[in-house]
Amino acid sequence: MDLDKCSEKISHKNILIEEKKSSKIVFTNENSIEVTKVQVDGCLDIQGVKCDWLLIINEPYIEIYIELKGSDVEHAFNQIENTIKIVSKNYKTVLKYCYIITTRCPINSAQIQVKAKSFKKNYNAVLKVKKTGSNESFNTFIVDK
Repeated sequence: MDLDKCSEKISHKNILIEEKKSSKIVFTNENSIEVTKVQVDGCLDIQGVKCDWLLIINEPYIEIYIELKGSDVEHAFNQIENTIKIVSKNYKTVLKYCYIITTRCPINSAQIQVKAKSFKKNYNAVLKVKKTGSNESFNTFIVDK
């Protein structure tokens, strides 16, 4: 899939991903590594539901899927799964991190753990459900690798 028309290369120290009135997350990029920021929803031509954003770190190659949500976390799982199947360079082997950012999380942690296991097994993806305003560091991805 050609992501170029919906992406930009950035290397900011702080990468803010947000939706106007609801959710946001900040990724700290201490080493100013180059990241490809892809607007999925509203730009990429994908059949079915899709997540909002994709960040790609090239060295080592890591895909980070982000869905900004109010509270419909169940729907967010489907949006990220569908996007991975269509957009990922290799949805079985490439390391992925998936973030669902919520204003409130109505489902319990047991349901999230079941989904997290499924994402790990089926997509080699680490699934995280976080409250809006969270911060994550790119260093954790690269160290985890």
